[in-house]
Formats: sequence, structure tokens, C-alpha cells
Amino acid sequence: MTQLSPPRPDPLLLLPGMMCDARLFAPQIARFSVGRTVQVAPINSADRIEKIARHVLEQAPPRFALLGLSMGGIVAMEICRQAPGRVTRAAFLDTNPKAEREVVKAGRWPQIQAARDGRLASVMRDEMKPNYLTDGPRRAEVLDLCMDMALAQGREVFERQSLALMHRPDQQDTLRQLKVPTLALCGRDDMLCPIHRHELIAALVPGCGLEIIDGAGHLPTLEQPEKTNAALARWLER
Repeated sequence: MTQLSPPRPDPLLLLPGMMCDARLFAPQIARFSVGRTVQVAPINSADRIEKIARHVLEQAPPRFALLGLSMGGIVAMEICRQAPGRVTRAAFLDTNPKAEREVVKAGRWPQIQAARDGRLASVMRDEMKPNYLTDGPRRAEVLDLCMDMALAQGREVFERQSLALMHRPDQQDTLRQLKVPTLALCGRDDMLCPIHRHELIAALVPGCGLEIIDGAGHLPTLEQPEKTNAALARWLER
């Protein structure tokens, strides 16, 4: 008698943060690509979150588990708004469901101008990356990787992504409508998207799990990959 193979789990679609690429998720790709299709979608194609989400959906599998970190989490929320029937579960890491505050918007224009003037490296090194990570033995290594990813993306991507973040919609109503297994996760020391933002996500989504990763800031996928992978495995098994 022929035994049927167990069904293959849904593909896992990963959306990186601003000025990042697939390297942000290297430990997760290594862990979860065993027995599951894992795909990383770029989020650098447009200057509005809505357009970026549409572009991701055009290339995505018919149905998928969705994980986004930081700006990737913001795009993931918009994907859930545009195509809720295609998302089988959702994880929002180190992100923010609210629209951009005016004071933050104002701070982006000098950064955009500096990038246009050829000073992208200094913007990333001096103004952005130091806020990403907590203190730890891998801080310098991860910061170097962040700089490599950012410079590989380049000035035009920085400008497009900055504009997309400035004009992003509030997604709290989107989260209230989610009906799939959902996770809100962040590093305990995340200064950009602190714990209370993820407590808000967990409160908005019925049955949402909340995981706080000790010893991590804004990038727990790289700062604490084993702890992050354990939390993600629990989410994928729900």
C-alpha cells in the first residue's frame, strides 16, 4: 500500500527592513528552508508602501506564511490589507503599525538630501545604524553587515524607501481584521520600534502571540538568531 507524503508546509515569504537584503535573514533561511520553500522579496521597487506591496504580491506564491521586519513588517501589514486570503499566517518583527509621526517625517528630509549629495554612508553610519543594535559581542560584526547591505542598495533605494515610510498608512484596522496565526516579536532593547508597539499589535490581532527577545535591539534575526528562530518555530507550528 502506497503511503502518502505529508503535505508540504506553506512557503515562507520574508520581507527585509529598510536598506537590507536577504542577509538580514541568513540564520532563518538556514533554519527554515529544510522542508519548506523560503523566499525573500525585495521592498525597494517604489516610493509608496501600497505599490511595494503590490509588486511583492505579483511575485509571491498563491498562498504563503508572511514575515516582515521593520519596514518589511509595514509592507507585510499592507499585503495583509490588499490580499488577506493569500496570507496563511503573519509575523511582524520590530515594526510599527502606526503612520509616521510628523517629527520623524521632518527628520527624513535632511537625510534624503545628504544621500543625494553623496553622503549615504555617513547617514547610515552616524544617524541610523547606531540605533539598530544593543550592546553585545556581535555588535561590530552585525553593524558592518548592515553597512554592506545599505551601500549595496544605494542612494536611490534610500530615497524611495524614506518616502514610502513617510507616507505610509496607519494599519491598525488591518490588524483588527486578521484571522490567521500571528506573531509580534521584537528585541527587548529596540529603540526604533519599542516593546509597546508590539504590545499594541498583539492587542489588535485576535490571538496574537508576543515574543520579546532578550539581548537584542532592532535586528534580533542577526543579534540573537537562535532565540529568534525558536520563537518563529513556535509561530510556524501554531
